[in-house]
This record gives sequence, C-alpha cells and structure tokens, in this order.
Amino acid sequence: MPIFASRPVNMGPRLDAMSYVIRTTVAPGALTEPIRRAIGEVDRNLALAQVRTLQDILDRAAAQMAFTMVLLAIAASVALLLGVIGIYGAMSYIVSQRTGEIGVRLALGAEPGSVARMIVRQGGLVAFAGITVGLATAFAGSRLIRSLLYGVSPRDPGVFAGTALLLLVVVLLACWLPARRAARLSPLDALRTE
Repeated sequence: MPIFASRPVNMGPRLDAMSYVIRTTVAPGALTEPIRRAIGEVDRNLALAQVRTLQDILDRAAAQMAFTMVLLAIAASVALLLGVIGIYGAMSYIVSQRTGEIGVRLALGAEPGSVARMIVRQGGLVAFAGITVGLATAFAGSRLIRSLLYGVSPRDPGVFAGTALLLLVVVLLACWLPARRAARLSPLDALRTE
C-alpha cells in the first residue's frame, strides 16, 4: 500500500496547524488508521484532525458555489418578475390615459390589430432602448464579475443574446396584454370616458 506524502500545505490562517495531502491507490477511508499510527510513531503529541478526501473538499466548494448560484437565480427571477409587473402597470396606465385617443382611432376605422400593434411597438421601442443600454453596461462591467464565473466567458455572446432575447420577449408580452385590452375597446365606450 504505497503512501506518498507531500510537503506540508498551509490550509488556513493558523500557524500551529499543518496539512498533508496523501495520494493513494486504495480507498482513502482505509488509510486513516495507518496514518494515525504512523504519526503516533513519529510524535505521540501530534493530533490528526479533519481527515477529508479531496472529493469531500471539492464537493463542499461546489456546494457553496451552487448555493450562491441558486440565490443569484432567485434574485434575478424576482427582479424579472418585478420588472414585468412594472412594465405591465406602466403600459396599463398609458393605455387608460389614451382611452379617448384609442376610441377616436377605432371610431375613424382603425383596425383593432393595428391599435394593439401601435401600443406594443411603442413599448417595444422603449424596451429596445433599455436593453441596448443594459447590454452596453453589462459589456463594460463584465471584467468585474470575471472571478465569479466558471466555464463561461464574461463576454459570452450567447449569454448576452439569450438574455436580450428573453427580456425583449417578456417586455413585449407585458405590453401585449394592455394592448389587447385596448384593441377590444368599443369606440363608443372609449369616447364616453372622456
């Protein structure tokens, strides 16, 4: 049973503690007692603590990263939900303020679909401007998050394109709901609200 000991590795801020890494071809758990005996033969006052396999150390590090990623995903989802609610509320308010105008358009022969497209287009233009500014800001600030990323470039075009597309679809959906309601307005009811 070959045991290869490396030089001491300092694994923490304590100066009186030393760590050793042992490479073996057998199951790591089977070596705990032989290592204890070997250390005891060298010096009875030395203690063996925190015996862990490299896989345990890697699993713990990965678990911390996974937990951080779950928290970031939850925060991003809540931010997206709040943004959708805000856009829907703003578009609903704009449509309610323009009810008279929409009624005049419909009374003069505008198609309900063209009214809905007009409202979605106006919301989409604002969303496109916001996404453009957001992408430029994210691109400029990508160096700051480089240390948090693993396996993905901070300027990955697929991530940027996917995020922009997702945001655009969500914004257009949030604009489409009030636009659909505006297109279903009766011209007479719309003109009476003035």
